[in-house]
Amino acid sequence: MARTTVRIPTPLRPLAGGQREASVEAPTVGDAVRSLAEQFPQLRRHLFGPDGTLRSFVTVYLNDQDVRYLGQNATPVRDGDVISIVPAIAGGSSEAPPPRPVPISLSAESIAEKLTPEELRRYSRHLLLPEVGMAGQKRLRNAKVLLVGAGGLGAPTALYLAAAGVGEIGLVDFDTVDASNLQRQVLYSTTDVGRPKLAAARDRLEGLNPGVRVVPYEQRLSAANAMEVLRPYDVVVDGTDNFPTRYLVNDACVLLGKPNVYGSIYRFEGQASVFDARRGPCYRCLYPEPPPPDLVPSCAEAGVLGVLPGLIGVLQATETVKLILGVGEPLVGRLLLYDALAMTFRELALKKNPNCVLCSPHATQTGLIDYAAFCGIPGAEAAAAGPPEISPEELRDALAGPDPPLVVDVREPEEWEIGHLAVAHLIPQEELPDRVDELTRAPAVVLYCRSGARSGRATRLLLDLGFQNVRSLRGGINAWADRIDPSIPKY
Repeated sequence: MARTTVRIPTPLRPLAGGQREASVEAPTVGDAVRSLAEQFPQLRRHLFGPDGTLRSFVTVYLNDQDVRYLGQNATPVRDGDVISIVPAIAGGSSEAPPPRPVPISLSAESIAEKLTPEELRRYSRHLLLPEVGMAGQKRLRNAKVLLVGAGGLGAPTALYLAAAGVGEIGLVDFDTVDASNLQRQVLYSTTDVGRPKLAAARDRLEGLNPGVRVVPYEQRLSAANAMEVLRPYDVVVDGTDNFPTRYLVNDACVLLGKPNVYGSIYRFEGQASVFDARRGPCYRCLYPEPPPPDLVPSCAEAGVLGVLPGLIGVLQATETVKLILGVGEPLVGRLLLYDALAMTFRELALKKNPNCVLCSPHATQTGLIDYAAFCGIPGAEAAAAGPPEISPEELRDALAGPDPPLVVDVREPEEWEIGHLAVAHLIPQEELPDRVDELTRAPAVVLYCRSGARSGRATRLLLDLGFQNVRSLRGGINAWADRIDPSIPKY
């Protein structure tokens, strides 16, 4: 038996009493992870499936070495070893040499054209770099980069790519600018609130650099249009905030033979890598399957430090420029982890999955699939069938009646402090399975969160446990503030 330290990632710390790491005694890596789950039973369903095997959306590293494909149960640990658990929040091995920098293939159409006097002045600091120079700046001018998502990650990435002189920048987004975006999405200003993001982004980027062509795609990326949208571009930057689109982007990039510059964020932590199946692993090699929809909250539910997507987005822009120029060592086969609170960067080696369904010699997937179904998100028909909901007006009337329901706020304490219904009881969603006894005597239960997503999942949980008169507040506390009590702050 060896004494080893298991590092617990931020998304799982609430289930481990807030601890960042735990000390366990175990002979192998697999035994150490199981010992961790014994110390903190709430971690079990996040780490292990019903059959007791480690979930495929969780990777485990021993001293920064991926041991998933080495057999965790047979990989011994020694005193002082460090085991890291890295779940999905959103190649190559350490003994192999890093992928050689190879510039992406570009047409020679505009590379031969001379830089204009205006371009020479604008890019003078690039031209002084031997790694860029005249030839490199013309490569940037001739490159086409697609950003999937114009939000927290896409905003800084787009700004720096436009400033660098990337000739064509495609933007995929269908949202409008909200005041809550301005804390981190530096592409927009207060005067843009209410405008379509792509219109505001186009104005900002073309104002920054009139020589850049911005191509907007105001649509949801789907299996039906992804191949057509991605095909004209040299590099694809993943700035998504949901798993169906993340797997869709990965799969389309693999099938089209394009590099996928990946970034993800969660509260104070971020990840960055470059997935290029032609010379390293793809995203599915890292996480063959996504976590269940209720396991990983979005930034809207969990929060995010405003400067964090700026830093990760700048890393994505840096990797994109390197790929275009063919300089340096790209993050192919490497996963960069950033912790803003500790101000640390860690690098983990990624291995290509020899049985990847998409990019291995044994691939079984030859096209795009239904990504909502793959990620466990119910279709329109199933979504319409549940969970049972109650409107703000119906809840208002029920609370004034002779037998009012028990109202439960399933948000986090920090959100409760922003504002809450006066009659509500706070039971965060993660604590609900252990506190259901507090609800058993209520004639009816109404759950609410910020917008209705978490309370909907919590409602389904209670129904599965045998509760009957349970409903979710449609639209959450934000809808209550809009239609019943405007004194409650929206966020």
